[in-house]
Amino acid sequence: MAEKKETKPKAEKKAAPAKAAAPKTAPVSTSATRELKPAIQRRREVVGTVVSDKMQKTIVVKVDRRVRHGMYGKYVTRSQRFKAHDEKNDAKIGDQVSLVESRPLSRDKRWALQKIVRRATQAAEVNV
Repeated sequence: MAEKKETKPKAEKKAAPAKAAAPKTAPVSTSATRELKPAIQRRREVVGTVVSDKMQKTIVVKVDRRVRHGMYGKYVTRSQRFKAHDEKNDAKIGDQVSLVESRPLSRDKRWALQKIVRRATQAAEVNV
């Protein structure tokens, strides 16, 4: 004795009401579309001192900044080291350089040499 289970009829999908056709408008001029685009972001720039130039087309730059200590109020120098791309191997140890933010060039390299602000007064001595 096999009894049939009562099944509910599947609900039919309701058709969405037809949207009214949008009125045709004149094409937008190219000058108007340029105004709608967001402003181009400026790249960050930092100034620091070259601490290493031993890699090919790469320099290591130390950037110092002075911050006020939260509890004591004394100004403390904090520094960061950035690896930067130097296409022509121009910068030498001790030079003061300006870096500009760039696309990732390697795992650590996110900056590029923009210009050499001031050359080192004396060549760095290297102990061999």
